[in-house]
Amino acid sequence: MKALEHGHSVDEIRRRLAAGPRSSYVRDWIYGGIDGAVTTFAVVAGVAGADLPVDTVLILGAANLIADGFSMAASNFSGTKAERDDYDRLAAVERKHVTQDPDGEREEIRQIFAAKGFSGAGLERIVATITSNEPGWIRTMLAEEYGLASTQRSPWAAAATTFLAFFVCGLVPLLPYLTGGGLGASAVATALTFFAIGSAKSRWSTTVWWRSGLETLSIGMTAAALAFLVGFGLKSAFGLAV
Repeated sequence: MKALEHGHSVDEIRRRLAAGPRSSYVRDWIYGGIDGAVTTFAVVAGVAGADLPVDTVLILGAANLIADGFSMAASNFSGTKAERDDYDRLAAVERKHVTQDPDGEREEIRQIFAAKGFSGAGLERIVATITSNEPGWIRTMLAEEYGLASTQRSPWAAAATTFLAFFVCGLVPLLPYLTGGGLGASAVATALTFFAIGSAKSRWSTTVWWRSGLETLSIGMTAAALAFLVGFGLKSAFGLAV
């Protein structure tokens, strides 16, 4: 028998539920890390494809790290804040409905749980229990009617996680150029970063680690190859010189 992820004794359950659900920022880290490595190496590959000087690689790469990283973090901040604002708006709507038309809201609860297979006296007990506590009633409506999770993520934490991941992973393609290396060394370092991100991502999925790593590697290196071809194509078409 496989080991369970957590215990189920009375005390273990009480402690786990008392701690409450925690917000996850894994998505923000993976999103920022992959995009940071992709976009920075795309700059490196594009400049290398155009056969431009190493200084140009470093300048454009550094500019991408700061500007694009900040842009992604700001966008994630705004998006996450919009989600929280929408949650608060809908909570206010449900609170108004519970106050002004409680019977109508009770009927909504009744139909929601009837659709789950409850009926008769059991269904009425559920309706009475849920509607006896207004905060719990509203949370139930938000979850069941709108599909909203009760745990709300921090816009600041989401933005900071995205920027940090973008900067750390995006710095990798530039490091070989700082130590005298070139495009080949940068490609290897970036490929390892893609594979590491994908492998780590498998912890939160059912995909085996090496397959998840190869999937992320293929996506990242495809983007890099396209950037290199664009740079090389522009150099060939317009005769760009070093």
